Amino acid sequence: ITDKQIAVLIPCKDEAMTIKKVIDEYRQQLPDAAFYVYDNNSSDDTARIAREAGAIVRTEKRQGKGFVVESMFRHIEADIYVMIDGDDTYPASKVMSLLEPILQKKADIVVGNRLVEFGEHSFRNFHLFGNRLVAGIVNWIFDSDLQDIMSGYRVFNRRFVKEIPIISRGFELETEMTLQALYRDFVIKEVPIP
Repeated sequence: ITDKQIAVLIPCKDEAMTIKKVIDEYRQQLPDAAFYVYDNNSSDDTARIAREAGAIVRTEKRQGKGFVVESMFRHIEADIYVMIDGDDTYPASKVMSLLEPILQKKADIVVGNRLVEFGEHSFRNFHLFGNRLVAGIVNWIFDSDLQDIMSGYRVFNRRFVKEIPIISRGFELETEMTLQALYRDFVIKEVPIP
């Protein structure tokens, strides 16, 4: 696929039911990538199953996705970083579409945009409204045109990962990364995903 070193980052808490499937499906798409599962105090067998599936498993004791991603960004060395969730939310079949703008040097960060095609029960009450409200405010402030501010399916180049300070503790992380990227003039592209 590429001579670039790709790291697949999977923050996890209690994903024993899905983590093997996620690793297997993404490995089919990215056979040469290194897979990193950061276990965030799981009470199930997430870490063991991920290790058996061939992932490098590390632990982040500080509770919260922001802490996990901050540790990943600080410790993992690669040319390109693919961030997904361990709960089988995002389609592995779309990863090459997200990688393409990074490989072509047309973007620093690529976001899987879930708001183009989605089913009736894809979002909880008010999540869709909240995402659109936050996106509208961010677009107004930064004169940008982003749709899915909160998607966790993201691909980053090395420069973004090593220059952006992660301050968030929890799931506001995706919004923070978007704000940091816009503020620092990183190029963001969105790719539709179901």
